[in-house]
Amino acid sequence: MDRRLFLKDGLAGLLALGIGPVSASAATRQSAIPEAGRYDVVVCGGGPAGFIAAVAAARSGARTALVERYAFLGGMATSAYVAPISEFAFDGKLVIGGLPWEFVKRLEALGGAFVEWPKGNVDFDIELYKLCAQRMVLEAGVDLFMHSGVIGCETDGRRIEKILIENKNGIESIVGERFIDASGDGDLAHLARVPMQANPDGELQPASYCFVLSGVDTESELLRRYMYHNGRKGSSQCTPVREILMKLKEKGCDLPDFGGPWFNSVMHSGSVAVNITRSAADSCDNRNFTAAECRLREDIFKFAKALRDNVPEFRDSYVSSTAPQAGIRESRRILGVHTVTAEEYVAGIRYPDSISRGAHQIDIHASKGSGQVLIKLEQAAYVPYRALIADDFPNLLVAGRCISADRKALASLRVQASCMGTGQAAGFAAAQSIRENCAVQDIDTQRLADRLKAEGAIL
Repeated sequence: MDRRLFLKDGLAGLLALGIGPVSASAATRQSAIPEAGRYDVVVCGGGPAGFIAAVAAARSGARTALVERYAFLGGMATSAYVAPISEFAFDGKLVIGGLPWEFVKRLEALGGAFVEWPKGNVDFDIELYKLCAQRMVLEAGVDLFMHSGVIGCETDGRRIEKILIENKNGIESIVGERFIDASGDGDLAHLARVPMQANPDGELQPASYCFVLSGVDTESELLRRYMYHNGRKGSSQCTPVREILMKLKEKGCDLPDFGGPWFNSVMHSGSVAVNITRSAADSCDNRNFTAAECRLREDIFKFAKALRDNVPEFRDSYVSSTAPQAGIRESRRILGVHTVTAEEYVAGIRYPDSISRGAHQIDIHASKGSGQVLIKLEQAAYVPYRALIADDFPNLLVAGRCISADRKALASLRVQASCMGTGQAAGFAAAQSIRENCAVQDIDTQRLADRLKAEGAIL
């Protein structure tokens, strides 16, 4: 037995001192932590990858828990206002189906989604997204632990036995047979000491703080042209407004670096979600990310004023809502059994263990300035199961932004439809590994592919 307790920095000392619900005795501190439940599958993170993973596991008969730090599901869609949901289709053909597409159709039936063909981008109502995701999770029988942050894990060797969460009840443990890290930042994998990809230059794609402007003339020719992202009318970047802003900067106007801008439908006349701000930021460093968000919040109102003062369609606009947090494009990525490379991805290499697809072009934003690199795919890409697992971690899978991919491949795989696809695969795989009584590395991947296809996945 090689039992270890891994905790976020600084927490070990508090536990040893017996602060909160924990015994002062170091020998008994672990057993003194209340147990919140025992599950077959525990999913950490309720974003696009996480809530889909939880539904997949639960529908496979696994007793499933989903841990989420906010009061709602949806991740970058609902906590960062990243819109639209990109991309479900390639050249007009659906390539990401199954549970993710079921979610889109259910959201559409609620009046909360509009699918833009041929790319399969999905405009959405932020609040109805939250509701639809919640309904799917609860209908599947998943136990929700909201307002809960993952702060530690206990392992036996490299097998995770339980996680520690913190919420208003104090510090609690959740025991699991299989764990899925869908935190975006690879938080659980990092705690469990899974090796991570290295960025030699230390650069990360910038964070963007999205917001909603209301009082916008959404019926104008400009907004009707640039508020939708079907690809039929060229770039989704609003070039006329970009040119106005660039000229203002050239004249010495105090405008920060920006991207786009991109204006996105929120399914309500007069309002648009705006993606324009950008700042270098490390979401895994609390001080760094806090400072970046403070800068970006100031920038929101600078850009709102610039639009109001210089673009007629925004003359009467105002900031009606800012996202709960800045949107994150890049952070931790595991070093998995296989790392998806940009060369493989762009060429559309089909792996023997392909379990999901990708349709969005590679999209790399500069951390400084207003630059952006776009690389088109030759065909819809594939994602292997091996990118969701790491060597020697027998009961851990990852899904979403933290899968094993190089920086360029990640610049496509980070989008929400792709995250949902890997989440679906991780959820079914976790439950399958329990049924097959084997490590996640040893499951029958053909059986997994068959199950995914039976659910509507397109492989």
